[in-house]
Amino acid sequence: MSIEAYKKTIAEGQAVLGLELGSTRIKAVLIGEDHTPIASGSADWENKLENGIWTYSLEEVWAGVRLSFENLKKDVTEQYGITLKSLKAMGISGMMHGYLPFDKDDNLLVPFRTWRNTMTEEATKILSPLFGFNVPQRWSIAHLYQAVLSKESHVDKIARLTTIAGYLHWKLTGKFVMGVGEASGMFPIDPVTKNYDETMLSAFAKLMEKENLPWTLTELLPTVLSAGEAAGELTVQGAALLDPAGDLAPGIPFCPPEGDAGTGMAATNSVTPFTSNVSAGTSIFSMVVLDKPLNHYYPEIDVVATPAGHPVAMVHCNNCTSDINAWAQVLMDFAARIGMPISRPQALDALFFAANDADPDCGGVVNYNFFSGEHIVGLTEGRPMLVRGENANFNFANFALSALYSATATLRIGMDILMEKEQVRVDSVLGHGGFFKATGVGQKVLASALNTPVSVMQTAGEGGPWGMALLAAYMANKENNESLEAYLQNKVFAASASSTVDPDPVMHQGFNTYLARYKAGLPAEQAAIDTL
Repeated sequence: MSIEAYKKTIAEGQAVLGLELGSTRIKAVLIGEDHTPIASGSADWENKLENGIWTYSLEEVWAGVRLSFENLKKDVTEQYGITLKSLKAMGISGMMHGYLPFDKDDNLLVPFRTWRNTMTEEATKILSPLFGFNVPQRWSIAHLYQAVLSKESHVDKIARLTTIAGYLHWKLTGKFVMGVGEASGMFPIDPVTKNYDETMLSAFAKLMEKENLPWTLTELLPTVLSAGEAAGELTVQGAALLDPAGDLAPGIPFCPPEGDAGTGMAATNSVTPFTSNVSAGTSIFSMVVLDKPLNHYYPEIDVVATPAGHPVAMVHCNNCTSDINAWAQVLMDFAARIGMPISRPQALDALFFAANDADPDCGGVVNYNFFSGEHIVGLTEGRPMLVRGENANFNFANFALSALYSATATLRIGMDILMEKEQVRVDSVLGHGGFFKATGVGQKVLASALNTPVSVMQTAGEGGPWGMALLAAYMANKENNESLEAYLQNKVFAASASSTVDPDPVMHQGFNTYLARYKAGLPAEQAAIDTL
């Protein structure tokens, strides 16, 4: 479509908006009637470790959301010469799960506890066998029950429990609801009813009887909605919160809020059985859509849901690109000191493309990228660490590849369980996120690590915010009983361009050698946590 056509779409209020609160960036993506991104705006932010809790303040949340939307409006004005005033639909997504408890007066009772916190081990060790279902540490129910076990003073005051996406949606629309994909990380979902699992709710209620609390879990949780269902409209108060300038009109329809796992599935058309996607940014996780339940439950494998409610096996790892970004900053500092300053994208490109010249096993260099704890390998905290033997071939290329291998190593450990123990079938893997921006490099590393072809679509850089916009467009445009799978396949991705990289046998063998060293050295990482 032409610039004039997109201008008309925006002017007539037919564009659709997806806004996602990621771990390091809040981004708004506007799409046209052809589902193409036509404008965007973003704001950077970073979590803080305060009193042992990874968190963001609600003031930071709103400041970042407003700045992201303001920058989107600026982009619209600069490209099309008009002011963004109305939308056909929009949706909010955010970093998955976590813990946001509110009292009856809508006051947040404790600082937002993000997915990155690994403080709920006691709760998960009780809940997983109780449910016969893996409950990861980052899930909302794990945080809630851990707060109960720890006798935290706020527990008896809780009136609502939600996630960051659900919170923003609630404040913008007045509706306390949740998309089924994100809801599946608050409490397990029954794939038949596409609602919270009644048997597990009953088991939790029985467990809680002795606590004598003035609430039941069902009273706290948001109402579950599936993709395509209406989830409220932008209120007058919500419009003022999002756009203090007053240009955006209320009344915009909202789709159900989702987590970044669900938007990643939408953005890669990975919502049907045997499809898979890997989101690689601050965290890295794979989503494999299942055709049947797993035979067993595993602490390393989460079972969640697509935005339409189909079961998904998820391998989630807390750490991916944070350490790479930290090393990029070191390169930037060095370059500035020698009078040749470089930008962050230049530093990152230097790291990624140098990996093409490395020894397949990184020459004996081993990198541990643990900024935070990592349940896949049993670590409750993180200590980034670079290790090499005295005979290692330590050069920039091997260092660079070790950083990329480290970003994918824990994912491979989890995927081995699905592939080897459960014999899960995976027909395709689609990658998205910052790890894949350096053309072909991240793809080759992941394909070789998993020994499976990895495709990246041209829209991969848009990631979750674009996926959220697609979910909003599906709600606004679907015909009769058209499924999400059919809508994405036939109306969004039918003619989409992508590139596929096959595993490199030499790199695959090198990665296996690296991974053996990596696993053998994990006690040293634990020792660093214990002593530093």
